[in-house]
Amino acid sequence: MTQYRYFLMLFISLLMVNSEALTASERPLLTGPYLGQTPPGMTPKVFAPGYVSTRHRDHSGSFTPDMQEFYFSRKDVDTQNWWLVQFKQINNVWHESVVGPRIGRPILSPDGNTMYLGSKYMQRTSSGWSEVKSLGPMIDRQDWGIMRLSASANGTYIFDDYKNNDVLRISEVKNGKRQAPVLLGPHINAGKWTAHPFIAQDGSYIIWDSEKDDGFGDKDLYISFRLPTGEWGDAINLGDAINTSGIEAGAYVSPDGNYLFFNRNLLKEGVTQSSSDGDIYWVDAAVIEQLRPKLSMTGYK
Repeated sequence: MTQYRYFLMLFISLLMVNSEALTASERPLLTGPYLGQTPPGMTPKVFAPGYVSTRHRDHSGSFTPDMQEFYFSRKDVDTQNWWLVQFKQINNVWHESVVGPRIGRPILSPDGNTMYLGSKYMQRTSSGWSEVKSLGPMIDRQDWGIMRLSASANGTYIFDDYKNNDVLRISEVKNGKRQAPVLLGPHINAGKWTAHPFIAQDGSYIIWDSEKDDGFGDKDLYISFRLPTGEWGDAINLGDAINTSGIEAGAYVSPDGNYLFFNRNLLKEGVTQSSSDGDIYWVDAAVIEQLRPKLSMTGYK
């Protein structure tokens, strides 16, 4: 029954994509790097308006290492269904398709061969993606609520948990063995709605979203750099160039290290987060380096 429901939803999604394609048949083809978009500077701008960022709720963008595929999740504002959407570059032209119903917040592993979906994942195969699998009892637990899990190149996991006071946990790999997840410190887990973490490929920093007293309104993006001691540094607000009175969430840095992507939801009066839309934005990743502590002879300062 579950498999039947999956294929039924996939069939409906294909109908939806074809219908949308008919209404958007006059749109120019997307060609070139980054879906043919003009790169932003230090001021965030909407990513691929009308293609990726639409009237629907679009977020959680993620590129493959070769920058030839882009995945994100979309909530159809008419049906309220969530979908995992793909843009793939073939012969320099970007083609849109639906992978299937969305599970969790999709994010690719640094090598591009694993699609993490909260406590689940899919593996790349010769024909596309595998069936959805569990990350195992250490991570996939009934008493935890994982929306997003991100991995570094050496296998460190960082993930959120909405069932237990909106906290972040980290699980490292030591001597080739996955370590039991532990809570990050109170300076990371302070605030409300702490969620959607991202860890850099080299593990040198983490970015997440949270509503804190020092923020600019609703949820803001924060960053913490790993210190020479191995501890995580202070939670640093990304500042008013990134954060607004609305919601900023779901940060992600492209595999080439050039751009920071995130979701922005400019709430309208009388509209709640769950019922409003949101777009994917991007900005030069230099905004991160501007915040990175300088390394002195004795460590960061």
